[in-house]
Amino acid sequence: MPASPSTARAINDRRALQLLQEEGPLTAGQLKTLTGLSRPSVADLVERLQGEGLIAVVGESGAERRGPNARVYGIVAGRAYLAALDVRTDSVAVGVADLLGRTLAEATLAMEDEVSTDQAVEAAVALLERTARGAGAGVLHTVGIGAPGLIDPATGELRDSSGLPAWHRRLVAVLQERLPAAVLVENETNLAAVAEQRLGAARDHDTFAFLWLGTGVGAALVLDGKVRRGASGGAGEIGFLPVPGTTGLPSATDCGGGFHSLVGGAAVRALATAHGLAGGPDAPAVITGALEAGERAEPFLDALAERLALGVAAVVSVLDPGCVVLGGEMGLAGGKALAGRVEARLAGLSPLRTEVRACELGGGAVLGGALLIAREAAQEELFAPAP
Repeated sequence: MPASPSTARAINDRRALQLLQEEGPLTAGQLKTLTGLSRPSVADLVERLQGEGLIAVVGESGAERRGPNARVYGIVAGRAYLAALDVRTDSVAVGVADLLGRTLAEATLAMEDEVSTDQAVEAAVALLERTARGAGAGVLHTVGIGAPGLIDPATGELRDSSGLPAWHRRLVAVLQERLPAAVLVENETNLAAVAEQRLGAARDHDTFAFLWLGTGVGAALVLDGKVRRGASGGAGEIGFLPVPGTTGLPSATDCGGGFHSLVGGAAVRALATAHGLAGGPDAPAVITGALEAGERAEPFLDALAERLALGVAAVVSVLDPGCVVLGGEMGLAGGKALAGRVEARLAGLSPLRTEVRACELGGGAVLGGALLIAREAAQEELFAPAP
C-alpha cells in the first residue's frame, strides 16, 4: 500500500533533516539532488521545516547556478540544548552541547570522601546548572548520564551496586525531579564503546568488544551495531571473570579474585613495583612511564599484556567479535604498543583471529557517549512528524 501524503511528507522531512545533520548546510538544489524529490516538493519541505523552527538560512551559495545566489539551509543548532554527565566514584564531569552535537562547555568537579550524599548531589547539580549558564544554553532538552553500575534494561534506572557511593542513585532522581529535560542513564563502559564506535577506534566495525581499563575494569559488547546489555543489564561485568593468576575467586558481591585483581588500577601499579618501576600517581602514568623507559620496562609490559590477554581470550572465545578495543585511561596510555603486545599474546591463546586496538578517546569517551545518546534522543523527538 502506498504511503499517505502526510506519511510521505514526514518521511521526506526526516530524510532532509538527516542529510542536513550528516552533510552540513545545503541548498535547496542540493537537497533535491540528494533526496530525489521534485523542486516543488523540496520547496514545500523547506518551508515546513523553517516554520517548525528546525532549519534556517545560514548563508548563500552562488557557485551552482547563474543569477541570484542560492540560499543555504542548516539545522538550527540552538533549537535544543543537551547536557552530559560522567559520574565517577570520586568526581563528576559535565558537558553541554547544541543540537548539532557541538560541545559548548565542559567542567569537572572532584567529590571528596567526607561530603554527605546531599552535599554531593547539590554540588553536582550546581555544576551542571553553572556550566549550562556559562555556555549560554537555554532550557536543557535532554541530559545523558554515564555511571558505573548496572542499568535495569526494563526501567532504565541505575540499580544498587556494591561499592558505589549513595549519591550516584540520588543524583539521577534529583535531576529527574528538578529538570524539565528528559534524563537518560547508561552504564559508563557502554557509553565509551558508543563513542569509540562513532568517533574513535571502532568507526569501521559494527561488531567489537570494548574493554574499559581504569581504576576498575569492565567491558561493553557491540554486536551488529548495537550495545548488548544482557538480561539484567550486566553484560560486560568482566571484572568478576574467574581467571588464572589470582589468589582466590570472585564472589557475587566482590570482584576481588577475578579479572579485576589482575588488571585493575591498583594491580597494575603493584605489577610495576614488582618489576622495579616507579609507581606513579596512577596506573595510566605508570604505563606511560614504562613506555618511555625503553628496554628496562619490557618485562612489565609483557606481563601486563599477558594478564590482559587472559580476559580478552575469554571474551573472544564466547563472542568472536573480530576486534577488541582497549579503552579508558590505561588503554589510551598504552596505545598501539600495549595493544600490539596483547594481540600477539592472544594469538597464542585463541584460534580465533582477533585484532586488538588502542582506543582514541580515553576517559573522555564516557562524556562523549553521553552527549551522543542525548543528541539522538532529542533529534528523535524534535524530528518526529507532527501528529
